[in-house]
Amino acid sequence: MRQDVKKIRNLLKQYAKLKRDFTAFNQVSSPSFDGVSSHSSRNGAESRLINHVDLSYQLKEVEDALNAIDDPQYQFILHDYIIEKRFSRNEACEQLSVSVSKFNYLKNRALEVFKLNYLRTL
Repeated sequence: MRQDVKKIRNLLKQYAKLKRDFTAFNQVSSPSFDGVSSHSSRNGAESRLINHVDLSYQLKEVEDALNAIDDPQYQFILHDYIIEKRFSRNEACEQLSVSVSKFNYLKNRALEVFKLNYLRTL
């Protein structure tokens, strides 16, 4: 597997983890401010808010790149196979009615298309 395709695949796996982290972060109760000044320039609530905004921005970049893909086969491969891990490679081949070699070709093309879309969002 080419190095750039490997990096993009890892980015999508990281996206799935970020999405889970972001969901967990949203389920935490709102921070409370105790009115006590701190010697540091930021307090814990401020840091959590900045982290929340950063996660949100990273997710949006990936989602924008994914949403720009029109090909339903590429969408299936990126979302259901790589990000959500709903199918094994053989099951994904069956879903798309393609051979393993054709699936690998489609997967690499999907990753390349995603990469181009993602780089446009930066």
